[in-house]
Amino acid sequence: MKKVVIGMSGGVDSSVAAILLKEQGYDVIGLFMRNWDASLNNDILGNPTLNNQICPQEQDYNDTLKVCEEIGIPLHRVDFVKEYWDYVFTYFLDELKAGRTPNPDIMCNKYIKFDMFVKEAEKLGADYIATGHYARIKNGKLLRGVDRNKDQTYFLSQLSKKQLENVLFPIGDLEKSEVRKIAEQNHLTTAKKKDSTGICFIGERHFKDFLKNYLPNIPGQIVNIETNEVLGEHIGLMYYTIGQRKGLNIGGSTDKLFVVGKDLEKNILYVAYGEDNPYLISTECLVDQVNWISTEYPTQCSAKFRYRQKDNEVELEYLDDGNIVVHYQNGVKSVTPGQACVFYLGEECLGGGIIKEVRKNHKKLWYL
Repeated sequence: MKKVVIGMSGGVDSSVAAILLKEQGYDVIGLFMRNWDASLNNDILGNPTLNNQICPQEQDYNDTLKVCEEIGIPLHRVDFVKEYWDYVFTYFLDELKAGRTPNPDIMCNKYIKFDMFVKEAEKLGADYIATGHYARIKNGKLLRGVDRNKDQTYFLSQLSKKQLENVLFPIGDLEKSEVRKIAEQNHLTTAKKKDSTGICFIGERHFKDFLKNYLPNIPGQIVNIETNEVLGEHIGLMYYTIGQRKGLNIGGSTDKLFVVGKDLEKNILYVAYGEDNPYLISTECLVDQVNWISTEYPTQCSAKFRYRQKDNEVELEYLDDGNIVVHYQNGVKSVTPGQACVFYLGEECLGGGIIKEVRKNHKKLWYL
């Protein structure tokens, strides 16, 4: 009997993935990863009752314990707090300091879930590892999950082909509604548990309240990029991303204002009116940290510049230094430095990179 070690998170997706693996005849072992020391958050909100509440990660572990008992599989727990800090959280802070918008989940997959986790699974004698990601692997190719609304290949785009060997994605062929139904039929503790949202180490906490514990707030001007008019004051450039509309706290106008850029040296947040404002549109971007899962290197394919974004038809220009210029002649809104650019050919996720520079008509946008 082949042994599978599955990453259990305390959510419905990994719970159902474990059930399916057991039904398929595998010897299944659950492994819970503790990646964040919740005590680091205790005084961030200035809420004295926080210490008396069970932290979300411990609740997830308790839910995982119950699910493994319900399914009838053993559960192990491993501590990756230091590794997560070194490879994911430090990267997250460095990117914010540089004025970019990072995606820590992508780095967590690359360095923790499909690296440190794999090594721990091997100690347990695993033939395969499994996770509850909505993705598929067929004939060595990484394919989108059947449920397009939940497809998570975007977050797996920095994995190597080798990292995806001997990996199983049991729920990749299912819709989310089917996953919930299986959990309910099996009377699992997590059947109706709400999906986690936001960045994992922040959880349901307010982003600003969390982050000010690690990076200082440096307020500055909010400026209309088209008129150079000062409209208000921002609370720190790191709290804003390109295309953002909510949370600007500028009164006196009913028109839609969008973040279009940042000036780190002058500490200015640039905004403009209208969701189709030209300052939100770019026609190409420079992508570095390029990672290929596929053996195909097309000149034409589709790309996503952020999760849940629709596919954009692009042309790829390969540079001698390994970077890629991604051209999209029709223009795309809110392409953001620090986010992942992920390439697709139909159902296959080819790989991707990190957006380093955003351009319009071959010129770098000075405000990005």
